[in-house]
Amino acid sequence: MDKAKPLAIHRSPQLYCRFPSITTPFFSRHRHGGWIVFAKAIDPRQLDDIRFFTGEALEVVDGWRVGPYEVLLIRGELTAEHRTVIEALELDCADLQALPDLSRPGLAVFDMDSTAIEIECIDEIAALAGVGDAVSAVTERAMLGELDFEASLRQRVAALKGADAAILETVKAQLPLMPEMASLVASLKAHGWYVAIASGGFTHFSDHLQQRLGLDYAVSNQLGCRDGQLTGEVDGAVVDAQRKADVLTMLAQKYDIAPENTLAVGDGANDLAMMDAAGLGIAYHAKPKVNAKAQAAVKHAWLGGVLCVLSASIRNRISWQPR
Repeated sequence: MDKAKPLAIHRSPQLYCRFPSITTPFFSRHRHGGWIVFAKAIDPRQLDDIRFFTGEALEVVDGWRVGPYEVLLIRGELTAEHRTVIEALELDCADLQALPDLSRPGLAVFDMDSTAIEIECIDEIAALAGVGDAVSAVTERAMLGELDFEASLRQRVAALKGADAAILETVKAQLPLMPEMASLVASLKAHGWYVAIASGGFTHFSDHLQQRLGLDYAVSNQLGCRDGQLTGEVDGAVVDAQRKADVLTMLAQKYDIAPENTLAVGDGANDLAMMDAAGLGIAYHAKPKVNAKAQAAVKHAWLGGVLCVLSASIRNRISWQPR
C-alpha cells in the first residue's frame, strides 16, 4: 500500500496578514461565507482583478490552508461573472451549497482513468498493441459524450484482439497516480470516510489501485483473456454511466452513509450520472460538458483541490494546529 500523509488543514498567520478582513468576528464569517476560491498561492491583486472586472465588492471573511493550498471564504454569491474571471486567473472556486460534511462519515467514489490515475489505460494498452491512434480517437469522443460509452468501449476492446496479455502487466507496472491522489485518500480516511473507485476501465488496474491505496471498494470491466492473448471482448456486464451511479447508491446503503454525504469525482461524460446520484459531484480536469453540468469543478489544482472544497464544511472547527 502506498503510504501517504493526510493533507493538513489549518489556519495560517500569513493569510491573516495578507487578507486583514479575515479578522471579521467568527459568527459573521460562519453566517455570510457563500463560496471559496483556492490555489497554491493567492495574491490580493488577483482579488482586485475580480473586483475590477465584475464591478462587485469582494469580501474575504475567512481563510485556511489545505496541504499546499490556500483557501479563502468569500461573502455573497458566486456568479457567472466571478467564474469567468477566476478561470482567466487560473484559480479554482466552488459554491458552498449542498456541501457534504467532512466531520461526519461519508463516501467518496472516484473515476479511475484520468482522475485517480494520469492515463487512459485502454489507450496505453492500444499503443503497445500497435493500434494506439485509432483507439485513442474513439476514447476522446466517448469522454466528450459524443459516442455511446458501451458501444465505444466494445469497439476499442475489439481492436485489441490477439494482443499479448503481458501488455497489461507492462501498463500496470508504470501506472501513474494522479498527483495528490494518495494524500487525498489518506485525508478522507482520516476523517472517517469510505473511498471507492467505479470505473469504465479494467479490473487489472482498479484491483491493483484498491490494494495500493487501501480503497474500500473497486469495480470496473473485465478484459477477456485466453491462452495469453486478449480476446477482444469484455467479459460480463459493462460498467457504464448508470452502473457507476448504482454503485455509489449501493455503497452508501451498505456503509449507512446519508445520500447528502456522498461525493463523486470524475472527468468524462460517463461520470455525470454518478455525480448526479451523489450529494456533491466534482468535475476534475474535466471535459467541457462535465464542467458545465457538475456542481463544482477543480480545473487547476491537483486532487487536493477536492479536499479544499470539502474543508469548507468544517471551517468553524479549523484550528491553528495542522491536523
